Amino acid sequence: MRRRKEEFKCSFCGRSKEETLILIAGLEGHICEGCVEQAQQIIDEELYQQDKRFMFSLPKMLKPIKIKEFLDQYVIGQEEAKKVLSVAVYNHYKRLNQQNSEDDVEIEKSNIIMVGHTGTGKTLLARTIARFLNVPFTIVDATVFTEAGYVGEDVESILSRLLQVCNYDVSAAEKGIIYIDEIDKVARKSDNPSITRDVSGEGVQQSLLKLLEGSEVYVPPQGGRKHPEQKMVKINTKNILFICGGAFSGLEQIIARRIGQNVIGLKSQKLLGGSQEQDKNLRYVSPQDIRKFGLIPELIGRLPALTYLEPLDKKALSAILTQPKNALVKQYKKLFAMENIELEFTDEALEFIVKQAVEFKLGARGLRSICEAIMTDAMFELPSKTNVSKFVVDINYVEEKLSNEKAKTLRVAS
Repeated sequence: MRRRKEEFKCSFCGRSKEETLILIAGLEGHICEGCVEQAQQIIDEELYQQDKRFMFSLPKMLKPIKIKEFLDQYVIGQEEAKKVLSVAVYNHYKRLNQQNSEDDVEIEKSNIIMVGHTGTGKTLLARTIARFLNVPFTIVDATVFTEAGYVGEDVESILSRLLQVCNYDVSAAEKGIIYIDEIDKVARKSDNPSITRDVSGEGVQQSLLKLLEGSEVYVPPQGGRKHPEQKMVKINTKNILFICGGAFSGLEQIIARRIGQNVIGLKSQKLLGGSQEQDKNLRYVSPQDIRKFGLIPELIGRLPALTYLEPLDKKALSAILTQPKNALVKQYKKLFAMENIELEFTDEALEFIVKQAVEFKLGARGLRSICEAIMTDAMFELPSKTNVSKFVVDINYVEEKLSNEKAKTLRVAS
């Protein structure tokens, strides 16, 4: 009996039973756990490769006006930014369609950089355009990146996330769009030379140069630092469109000083001093202002399309509350409709919410914070009550909820 057990071995790799963790018996042979795992990998790579490919296609009737009309359904205002984004995306499609052309004229891509205060809609624009397009799209945060060799993530992980979005289809990833958020957080800390390296600022900018310009990059599909043994995948970033966005806090003062140099008298003091006037200065933003802020010239040159997002005024915030398809009021009404409760906001209540949001200076995100402070108690109590079919949020209810300690804390934090 002992002799028969010693003869049991894997029919594929030849390992004996003592050398394996599990040896699965068949009719005329055995297989170990290692061979089972390898067989599963072969099946996934060969048999199901077509099923896992990203369904990539280019729309035939895509026009910049149609793209902007779709953005108008979700984003209020920001006409200039939506035009620049629509044209850039449209030209990106034309570049991809021009790949098979016999003409010697090669269209270069125009990467975009968007400048705007927090809550003005930079990330929302990126997410909305991703919903409209049928290309691989990913949003990454620049704050987690460091120069290669230091604690943090390498910039190549941007392409790793793009690969994951399109199910590791390299050909589709090479035609994708990447939105890099918080690009202002990697600005150069200072112009003064130092013995220490700026590994999370200028070091990241230098690492991004090769990606934005277009080059062949070897990318670890699952991230290089956590899985150093994995095989590298080669991706050509030549046809990947990069969109960068950031708040660039303090850029208004830089623009105001540049504009004020050629202005004489009280108007120059108004430009340099008034905060409301400085908020409007973003429309005059230029590459040299971005350079003074801390981005290196090599990076700015690879982001030729520069646009801005205007600060949201009272009228825009009021429209954001009610008009878009995913407006805050519509979201709360849907939440209460799931509990068979009809929710209604009075005009006076909405006007008061907008007034508070203007004071907080947090943009559209301020609307969310205020609405949560108002609706938390109702969302906690009403689902347990069976005799409530309609709930009206009026001015008295809003003032009561915003006068408690939680709302005061929110006001102080802003």
